[in-house]
Formats: sequence, C-alpha cells, structure tokens
Amino acid sequence: MLDATTRSGGTATATPPAIATELPPLSTAAVLVAPPGGLTARCTRALLSPWSRLSLLVALLGAAASCVLLFEPQRLLADGWPPQVGGAAAAVVFGAAYGVCTVAFVPRPLLNLAAGALFGSQVGLATALAGTVLGAGAAFGLGRVLGQDALRPLLRARWLQAADGQLSRHGFRSMMAARLFPGVPFWAANYCAAVSRMGWLPFLFATALGSIPNTAAYVVAGARASSPTSPAFLIAMAFIAVPAVAGTVVAWRKRHHLRGHGAPSQPL
Repeated sequence: MLDATTRSGGTATATPPAIATELPPLSTAAVLVAPPGGLTARCTRALLSPWSRLSLLVALLGAAASCVLLFEPQRLLADGWPPQVGGAAAAVVFGAAYGVCTVAFVPRPLLNLAAGALFGSQVGLATALAGTVLGAGAAFGLGRVLGQDALRPLLRARWLQAADGQLSRHGFRSMMAARLFPGVPFWAANYCAAVSRMGWLPFLFATALGSIPNTAAYVVAGARASSPTSPAFLIAMAFIAVPAVAGTVVAWRKRHHLRGHGAPSQPL
C-alpha cells in the first residue's frame, strides 16, 4: 500500500524487510563431533604410521630377545623339562614355547636337540615341526603388519630388488630352498618373506616341508646323543653336515654374482 507521500506525487522510500541476524541453535551432535584433522585424528595417524609400527616391531623383538636371555633356554639340555608338566601337555607347551623362542632369535638347532632329548625321535620331530611353523607364521605376521609398509620403500639396491622379486614371484620354491639349506638364518628368511609380496599359504607350506630334513636330523641327534656311535646318530650328523657344506659351496660360487647385482652401474 502506498503512503500519503506517494499518493501526493512525492518521492517515497520503501522500508527494506528485516534481516534475521540470529543463527539457529547448534545441535548436540554437531557440537560433539570433532572436526576432521583434529588432534585425535593426527595422533591416530601418527601412531598407525609405517615407521611407528616398525618401531613397535623392533621394541617387541628386543623385549622378546631380552626375556630369552634371562630365561636361558640352553638349560633345557642340562636340566630337562619342568616336572610339573608331563605327557601330551608337555609336548604342546614345548611346541608353543618353541614358536615363541624362534621369534626371539633363539637358534633352532638348540631347540631341535632339546626336543629330541626330551620327547624322543617321533614325538620330538612332530613337536619341533609344529613349533617351527608356529614361530614362522608369527614372525611372518608381525613383519607383514608392522614392518612391510616402512621397509618396502627402502628396497633400492639391485640385489635387494632381485631378492624381493624372487620371493614375490617364486615364493614357494624360494622358501623351500631357504629352508633346505642352512645358510639362511631362520629369522632372516621369515622377515624377508614378510617384507616381500609372498602369500601366506606358500610361505607356511614351504616352511613345513622344507624344514623336515634338517629338523629331523637334529631331533634324532638329540634323541641318540647318549650313544654317539650308533648308526642313527651318525646318519643324523651326516644329514646335518652335508647340507651345511653344500650351502657353503653354493654361497661361495654365487658371491661374484651377488656382488655384480650390488655394484652400481657404470655410466656410458
């Protein structure tokens, strides 16, 4: 409706509508939700970063190695198994302890000798193989979850890339060779396989099959240690010595090939 000034032909100024200046109240959910990129999110990303997980892996392995040094597993050969545990339960507990000790870098020959001395050839072999697969699987899982993302970008040397490609493409036969010949430490093969793209099943099957000859030789030697002149003991020692000599010869013949892979290429 026009006012009196408009009706009389004068100039009229229209009054603008009122502008709402009050904001609607925030809901409780909007107040409680933290903005993306907040302190909690940054702390979570830092804790789950590849290098943080690698640091956790190093800390866990260091703690496990320290516990093994305090426990002194070599006393199993001198003192035997604790008398509180016997029968099948003793074999199960020993297999579990075997797996934990291999993750903590305890030498497997020592554990295999103890398995043979404590449980005999047959039960000792089954217990040692079960502990071998258990320890290898635990080390592979720790390395895959906590170390792979941080260590894979560091594989820049040519020989490291060649080893990674061999394990990734031919995982089963590569791990079989590593288990059959004693030149590669057990823990080193576990963590190298974890950093590569090798699958779980080829790793575990190759570990179980490839570890049988060497494990059986040490277990039989431990079971027959009281009669070192018996044929079983002598055959077991031969099975221990022959792969060791063969692995040394192969490593000696391949040394120039490995150096060639590790040497930087010369510019043309």
